[in-house]
Amino acid sequence: TFVINGTDRVIVSQLHRSPGVFFDHDKGVQTSGKLLFSARVIPYRGSWLDFEFDAKDNIFARIDRRRKIPATILLHALGFSDKEIIDVFFETDKYQLSKKEIKLEINLDHLKGSVADFDINVGRKTIVSKGKRINALHIKQIKDTRNKYLKLAFEDLEEKILANDLIDKETGELLASANDKLDKELLETIIEKGIKEIETIYINDVDQGPYISNSLRIDPSSTAEEALTEIYRMMRPGEPPTKDASENLFNNLFFNPERYDLSEVGRMKFNRRIGVDSKKGESILTKEDILNVLKTLINIRNGSDVVDDIDHLGNRRIRTVGEMVENSFRVG
Repeated sequence: TFVINGTDRVIVSQLHRSPGVFFDHDKGVQTSGKLLFSARVIPYRGSWLDFEFDAKDNIFARIDRRRKIPATILLHALGFSDKEIIDVFFETDKYQLSKKEIKLEINLDHLKGSVADFDINVGRKTIVSKGKRINALHIKQIKDTRNKYLKLAFEDLEEKILANDLIDKETGELLASANDKLDKELLETIIEKGIKEIETIYINDVDQGPYISNSLRIDPSSTAEEALTEIYRMMRPGEPPTKDASENLFNNLFFNPERYDLSEVGRMKFNRRIGVDSKKGESILTKEDILNVLKTLINIRNGSDVVDDIDHLGNRRIRTVGEMVENSFRVG
């Protein structure tokens, strides 16, 4: 107790959220009842980082609860290109192209449980019609043929999303970029230019959603410099962004030990939640930390992971009197 102006005053220890990463949803408050999942990285000291889905399944990021930006802006700011982002978050399907036919390299794991985008034929018999779900029996029939490829029509490849940049080998011209959707005109150009093989991202309606691909499509940035500028404008509205100022601001948010501290307990809880074996690590965030948080959030959206109980006392900590006094000294 303290005596202040002749009156006894008592400082009470506070119960607040423990440092670490927490996953939650909005309890279905949308009119559609759809659950919008979110992740929050809480440090012991420093800026809070949030990731959240919107109703259209785009992923957004918030820093210190400011206005939201597409989450891929943060990844661009970390130095990732569109192709590198796609490589991290998606598996791919490979297609062999010629003027006569298109063949899909068979990947049974990708086919099982998904809805067929095209008629799957074994010999002259159609075993799965377009729009039907592929079950274990269909997989066995495909496996028994020992074929390496499935034939499909040109129009069946339309609306697929490219996993790589496509470049004309003769002229060096960029024909299409990673994350572009294929259409009839682009397919004709690809075949005309003699490109024999392409890769598209693997998505389905069960457990592989196109969330990062969607977010890239609404992302106004494509380079690290553009992304840093967008973050600077969000954090310092009205101030003209410069390259140095943007870089310094971003580095100070999560990557400067003087400004950001996850704490030992926070790092241990963070690693345990995202599935990293080590209990130790840096007190600041790393590229891998941000990627792992996004991957875990996407796994929850895909149904392969679950949200946390925010009210559980295991996710709380006591802020003692000494710590509050220390923080007061730090603030000045």
